[in-house]
Amino acid sequence: MPTTPRAKSRRPNRRKEVRAEIRRRTLGPISVVPTLLTLANLMCGFAAIHYASRGDVTTAVFGWNAITVGGCLIFLGMFFDAIDGSVARLTRSTSDLGAQLDSIADVVTFGVAPAFLMLQLVETYYGSGVDADATVVGPGVTSVYGKAVWAIAALFVCGAGLRLARFNAETASHEESDHRFFKGLPTPGAAGAVASLIVLHQHLLYTRFDATESLAFDRIAALTIPVIALLCGIGMVSNLRYPHVVNRYLRGARDFGSMVRIALPLVAAVWFLQETLAAACTLYAVSGPLGLLRRRSDEAVDASPDGEFEMDTDAEEAE
Repeated sequence: MPTTPRAKSRRPNRRKEVRAEIRRRTLGPISVVPTLLTLANLMCGFAAIHYASRGDVTTAVFGWNAITVGGCLIFLGMFFDAIDGSVARLTRSTSDLGAQLDSIADVVTFGVAPAFLMLQLVETYYGSGVDADATVVGPGVTSVYGKAVWAIAALFVCGAGLRLARFNAETASHEESDHRFFKGLPTPGAAGAVASLIVLHQHLLYTRFDATESLAFDRIAALTIPVIALLCGIGMVSNLRYPHVVNRYLRGARDFGSMVRIALPLVAAVWFLQETLAAACTLYAVSGPLGLLRRRSDEAVDASPDGEFEMDTDAEEAE
């Protein structure tokens, strides 16, 4: 009686396919220097949150206030964030791992840290005169202002996360040509605007105001800085165009006028560091809306009959 041959089992082939998939997903060698720079950025964000949680106390870091140290650590993280990508491209070691790790670090340093720093500033100074154990900011407090400030901080963090996710999804490659402009306010720019104003607040509080004037100044800062954080959070998820400062202005050869414009803020920072830092970060944050208004104004001029007449006149003169 003839017997039907049994079909060969596909289990060995399936095992080979699984092993091949595991090998494909396994990371290759990781570039050390860019990864360490990105991790340094992440550690700066963690340290900024740590110092901000201590409130208005003097630290061992140059005798500075803990909130001031937290703000400065955000800028130190900004330095590491600015050079890690350049180092990776210089060493030709860009990778998807580095891009994802950079985004995670940016969420902490430029999203969570400035939002928490703003909360601690309001908690410390707006809540002065209230019971030391009472919480004036949070979703469960009775004050409408305290709830609003907490909601602004949460929106800032969410805006930073959405901004970075959109950047990763829309960026075509790791090449410098794809990093000359940003869509939406970059997270370092938003964090710099908030942190620089907080650092300036602390500087003015301890150097320019006496005890009677400081209370009013504290309350004003507690009202204005959350509003600025809200505007920056909206700017991060907007479609406004912002230049990449390093790739746009600091790379390559520049004319004499550009060098003067770059050198003047650096000279001013020697004497007025906190004021210059706050002015530069604020100007960068508002450069997106101002650029949009300028482009629309130019488009309106080009579309006007006078503009068409001038173009026709220029064409006739050229002929």
